[in-house]
Amino acid sequence: MTARTRYGIIGTGSRAQMYIDAICGIHSESSELVAWSDPNPGRVDWHERRVTDAGAPVPGRFAPSELAAAVAAHRIDRVIVASPDWTHADHIVTALEAGADVVVEKPLTTSEEGVRRIAEAVERTGRSVTVTFNYRYSPRNAELKRIVQSGQIGEVTSVHFEWVLDTSHGADYFRRWHRDKQYSGGLLIHKASHHFDLVNWWIDDAPVRVFASGGLRFYGADNAARRGMGPRPERGTSDSPLRDGFSLDLRDDPTLSGLYYEQEHHDGYLRDRDVFDAGITIEDNLSLVVDYAGGASMSYSLNAHSPWEGYVVAINGTQGRAELTVVERGAVLLADNGRPGSIVDPSARPEDVARTEAHRPVSERLLVQRHFEPAREVPIPVAVGGHGGGDAQLLDDVFRGGAPDPLGRASTWHDGIRSMAVGLAGNRSLATGQAVTTDAVLALLRPVTVDAE
Repeated sequence: MTARTRYGIIGTGSRAQMYIDAICGIHSESSELVAWSDPNPGRVDWHERRVTDAGAPVPGRFAPSELAAAVAAHRIDRVIVASPDWTHADHIVTALEAGADVVVEKPLTTSEEGVRRIAEAVERTGRSVTVTFNYRYSPRNAELKRIVQSGQIGEVTSVHFEWVLDTSHGADYFRRWHRDKQYSGGLLIHKASHHFDLVNWWIDDAPVRVFASGGLRFYGADNAARRGMGPRPERGTSDSPLRDGFSLDLRDDPTLSGLYYEQEHHDGYLRDRDVFDAGITIEDNLSLVVDYAGGASMSYSLNAHSPWEGYVVAINGTQGRAELTVVERGAVLLADNGRPGSIVDPSARPEDVARTEAHRPVSERLLVQRHFEPAREVPIPVAVGGHGGGDAQLLDDVFRGGAPDPLGRASTWHDGIRSMAVGLAGNRSLATGQAVTTDAVLALLRPVTVDAE
């Protein structure tokens, strides 16, 4: 019998649940979870009860600062990093140097210095880092890749990409730690790295220059005051009569309550802060122009307070055009009493949504039109599960791998750097008002020289 791969997980927030369930469930024949860690012990307790109830062995515990020792003590083969973004570089470097490969949630890290440290650690240790870009595996995105790769629209000349986050999902980034740019890198790093990776992958090219414009124009205390919104509750989990559709009550969801509300006494972290209070340093409206090494350019926009959620992408080529339109949720509605209602989509991740009634998926359509020909609609395979059906296929690739894939959906730290290059340059462009090249970040894709220790 082939030995199972031994996994450790660092960071047991809600996103880790996907990996824990996969290892202890459908992928238990090839994988085993032997150790886990989180700075908040209550979150580990919550997951431990779930694992016990499922009849799976309970992993050993270790403190985040003990990751290197845990890799040795538990003979860990791969470490899954699902901790907050600003901690990724430290954990990745520690795991690599301790002798384990790494699977990391996007983004790879949040800073150029973090990218440099990871690149040096990979070069020094020879170990692998996989960045989990699950949207690559969504059938609709894979079909668009297939069209571009086949040459049906010719050589790519330009891309238009608009992504809108609704007042359920989009608002959530302004409640939690992501609202602070020093921890998340802003939406250009945390959220849009997904989108930039898709474009890099779709057109098989690397970004070289970025110009960005944007700001905090809807959420935050100043915007609320400008619109005359009046007093608001400091957090959503309350019985305040001031609560509204932007208020998230953690008590309404067993996962959010168990992982966050019931664990606040350990670390004081509030997962339900008001989206219209002070101290938010990330943007909610962003527009970019991105130039690529092969000569194409992209116009990109992100809005985090749309009434519906989804995206529109058009890829223009020398022989035609491909258009993908996706409505993931057509409306965000409130319950009859005016308070946020409940989620009706069982595949929705609780950390991505407020307590509102959500409808998805609504529609998806992929059109291809060559010059001098009528448009034709391309059938999209039925998707099941989160991220447009991408999560399940991603997990299969992570835990089994090895299957031939002409689309090249599996991603490495190189892909993580290319996706971050746009966000890092975009943030610098926002600060300077100038177009910024990606040279410094992409140079780290080449072998680096490190000092011998």
